[in-house]
Amino acid sequence: MRALIVQRNENLGGIWQRHLERLEVDVTCVQSAASALNLISGETFDVIVLDLMPAEGAALAVADLVRFRQPRANIVFVTDTTFFSDGSIFNYAANARAFVKTATPPQDLAAIVHHYGSTARDHAAHRNPI
Repeated sequence: MRALIVQRNENLGGIWQRHLERLEVDVTCVQSAASALNLISGETFDVIVLDLMPAEGAALAVADLVRFRQPRANIVFVTDTTFFSDGSIFNYAANARAFVKTATPPQDLAAIVHHYGSTARDHAAHRNPI
C-alpha cells in the first residue's frame, strides 16, 4: 500500500509517517500542496493524508487532482481549524473518506489511513482481477 502525507508541519508528518511504516505502508511525506500536485501527476497512491490548510492553502486543488488522476485513491483530511467542521468537506471532495483533527493520536490516524488505503486496494483488485 502506498500513502502520501501532505502536512505543513514536517515533524508531525514524520510522526505520522513512522506510525504508518510500522503498518508496512510505503509512505511519501511532503510539506506543500505544490509538491503533492507534482507527485500525484507521476506516482500512484492508495490513500492521501491531506492537511486541510497546507502551507500555500491548495488542499481542495490537491483533492481535485487526486479525483481526476487517481480516482481509486481515498483522502483522509486532517485539520487544526474549524473550517468544514460541519462535515461539508464531503460535499466538496468526493474522494474524502474521513475528516479528523490534527491532534488525533498518531496510532489512531495510522489505523484510519491503513483502513482506507486497504479499501482502495480492494476496490482496485475487484475491478482488475489478475
